[in-house]
Amino acid sequence: MRLATLRTGGGTRAARRDGDSYVLLPHVDVGALLGSGDGWARAAASAEGERIEAADAALAPVVPHPNKIICLGLNYATHIKEMGRDTPRYPTLFAKYDGSLIGANDAITLPVVSDTVDWEAELAVVIGRAARHVPKADALDFVAGYTIVNDVTVREYQRRTREFLAGKTFEATTPMGPELVTADEFGGLEPDLEIRCEVDGEVMQSSRTSDLLFGIADIVAYISDIITLLPGDVICTGTPGGVGDGRDPKVYLKEGQILRTVVEGLGETRNVCVREEQP
Repeated sequence: MRLATLRTGGGTRAARRDGDSYVLLPHVDVGALLGSGDGWARAAASAEGERIEAADAALAPVVPHPNKIICLGLNYATHIKEMGRDTPRYPTLFAKYDGSLIGANDAITLPVVSDTVDWEAELAVVIGRAARHVPKADALDFVAGYTIVNDVTVREYQRRTREFLAGKTFEATTPMGPELVTADEFGGLEPDLEIRCEVDGEVMQSSRTSDLLFGIADIVAYISDIITLLPGDVICTGTPGGVGDGRDPKVYLKEGQILRTVVEGLGETRNVCVREEQP
């Protein structure tokens, strides 16, 4: 099943993809659907309602206002190498705020305060039910499904301190979508999917999600020992090698460029880069 959050004249609505159209669901977004109880999947699959043609749909971030957005750094060997870091013993975690999220086709805002805006294609995990002290063997049972994120990063701000957050949560920089593909589509296993990032059609990153240093079950179990994961929480699993900051010379996003992020079976995000207006 494929779920999305659509912008409508009356606000956002959760929706189920049905061929070339979406069926609107009685929830304001996919996060609200996931938080409606353990029967959310059955309810979403059987619901009937107003339909919107997919070609006419305005996509919001799949989960517009997660309780938590938890991101992993340094989780592909190729990215660890290009950034000159040591291989971590434990998952490297940082946070992001919902004000950074945009829809799959929205414009990315290039901030006026920096010209070092970089791309980071990622597989995102969306939690389907509350998880606390979850064993690794059971961790995938708490995953609602998967979507695409590009953890667009302002490198200059990321490097100002030892903590990553400042460079990771700039306003309107993080595309998420286009849809949540439910975990049952992958047979309850960790998906092994091609992940790719392009800038103006040129492939910058190309890898597979099976190359993650810490896999999805590892990540969910680890985070659940720290804090309770709630329905709709988003975990961004890290990016492979090929970022602009790891190149010689370094390359960053420019106004007018198109950033395209593709994950096999999940679709794509396609975002034009627009310079923030001077205050």
